Amino acid sequence: MQLIRNIDELKRLPRGGALAMGNFDGVHRGHARIIERLNHWADRVDGPSIVFTFEPHPVRLLRPELAPPPLTWTERKAELLGALNVDVMIAWPTDRQLLQLSYSRFFQDVIQERIGAAAIVEGPNFYFGHNRHGDVGKLAELCAESNIAFEVVEPESLSGEWISSTRIRNSISDGDTQAACEMLTQPYRIRGMVVHGAGRGTGLGFPTANLDAIDTLIPGNGIYCGIARLGNPKEVSSRVAAIHIGPSPTFGDDRPQVEVHILDFGESIYGQVIEVDFLNRLRGVERFDTTELLLKQMHADIEQARLIGTTWLAKQGR
Repeated sequence: MQLIRNIDELKRLPRGGALAMGNFDGVHRGHARIIERLNHWADRVDGPSIVFTFEPHPVRLLRPELAPPPLTWTERKAELLGALNVDVMIAWPTDRQLLQLSYSRFFQDVIQERIGAAAIVEGPNFYFGHNRHGDVGKLAELCAESNIAFEVVEPESLSGEWISSTRIRNSISDGDTQAACEMLTQPYRIRGMVVHGAGRGTGLGFPTANLDAIDTLIPGNGIYCGIARLGNPKEVSSRVAAIHIGPSPTFGDDRPQVEVHILDFGESIYGQVIEVDFLNRLRGVERFDTTELLLKQMHADIEQARLIGTTWLAKQGR
């Protein structure tokens, strides 16, 4: 997988590939269906499979107050697309000049001249150009005029509803990370820097990594089972974790927090950035009358997380 973030790098990109454009936030099963057809067309035209995304998403420039929190950061998105055998991901630097291009000028300047696509694959709800005036109908006309192969891929559904980034975002906000996992191609992941917290976890015998500077959607309040990923991209250690998101009502602390207890781990990782995959929500955040009752529940949570997490890692061959 080649990640292109500098427009000048497009000069070295082989022309005549297959192209899919969109946000691809989360890289869910609907996106995977598009990628499957994209790779098919890349083989037919004997060129690379290319995913074109905007960085940042246009709505963050045009209506920032309406911009939802993202599900993935750019490198994670490229990693997920690479796992689907995409050859190139373009994270196009978005500015107002680009957003002022008409759909026909965007097609000519970007798709034809910059990328030189020989085939295009899109979902039915794709829009492009100034004020989203371009749709798949207009894109089909432009492709036909330019002798570019074009295919519209129907959305993927689950339980009678289309899978979408919005639907996944709602599930995560509700704390239903298991439902989100069923729609995503890989478990939902966040990243954050480990900072000093109140120290209560250590005092209780369950030290936690308190995460700050999280740049994606934080799941709803609750206790979760997950996988903590430590180290660098070339050497990652995956460990089962129990995650607390929300306030600490037993201690009268209303501040929302993200605390990760990494099982069987005692190293200091302050100042490091770690990533956390969410598998299941174990329960909601509760207030306990005594510390003893809290500790009893924490032991039960950790054993449940251990069972779920080790089973999941074993299935992944880790």
